[in-house]
Amino acid sequence: MIESAKPRKQRKFRFTAPMHEKQNFVNAHISKELSAKLGIKRRSIEVRKGDTVKIMAGDNRGKSGKVMDVDLRTGKIRIDGVIRKNSKNKDLQIPIHASSVYILDLDLSDKLRKADVEGSKPKK
Repeated sequence: MIESAKPRKQRKFRFTAPMHEKQNFVNAHISKELSAKLGIKRRSIEVRKGDTVKIMAGDNRGKSGKVMDVDLRTGKIRIDGVIRKNSKNKDLQIPIHASSVYILDLDLSDKLRKADVEGSKPKK
């Protein structure tokens, strides 16, 4: 991260960060049941397409679904089933900030992510 504590420099760092660093900004808390099931000690993990999440803040609080898209540029995610109608009566997915969701289930089909989750288990 950046060493400066000045809010102006923090905002500039987050806005101008390259995409591989912005991936670290799209984190969400893990449910206690999931962390107990997988044996994860970490509090949060990166949100990825295919994860099942529950919205914890905003007008859509309580809804859950699979992550359909992760936008690193804005730090928002789109969830299946969380939609609104536009003026032409077309369905649009509502972007939700990643910090407003809670991860209920992880998509472990990627071997690198599975290794990352395995590495975050406490040593016996």
